[in-house]
Amino acid sequence: MLERYHRELLNFLARQVNDRETAADLAQESYVRVLNAQQSGQAVLDMRALLYRTARNLLIDQHRRAALRRHDDLDAIPEDQHPPAPQHLQPDEALASQQVIRTYVAAIEALPPRCREAFVLHVFDDLCHAQVARRMGISVSMVEKHVVRGMVACKLCERRLRQDGRADPGPA
Repeated sequence: MLERYHRELLNFLARQVNDRETAADLAQESYVRVLNAQQSGQAVLDMRALLYRTARNLLIDQHRRAALRRHDDLDAIPEDQHPPAPQHLQPDEALASQQVIRTYVAAIEALPPRCREAFVLHVFDDLCHAQVARRMGISVSMVEKHVVRGMVACKLCERRLRQDGRADPGPA
């Protein structure tokens, strides 16, 4: 079940740390921790959410360790001056990001199945139109139409988010 989130989680982590190898290590550690929690008998209601929460916690831990390593004398750092987590990992910011992500995911999931598949293969798996066409057994023209439809759905989603003022979907 967890395999279906691997590429998505790896891409998320790679964007956060700007290093594919570090991202792969963090993804692996996230999987290990989630599987340990699952095997220990803990009820896991939303596997994806637990996986992302674990990965975010590992990112925060890594950031804190790196910040502390930059200081020569760790004992000289006053407790009230410990470096904060990056802005995008702050609780309010994280909640707003989750809301935006859920809204986009809902918009993408609302696409017809073949359209959604072409869009995901192109945008998230980074396949060119010709590769998507070969994989799906359709024409490049049809892939282009599916991708455009997905982009339009995301643009509409972005407009709704801006109008609702619920969260900032990012740069326009």
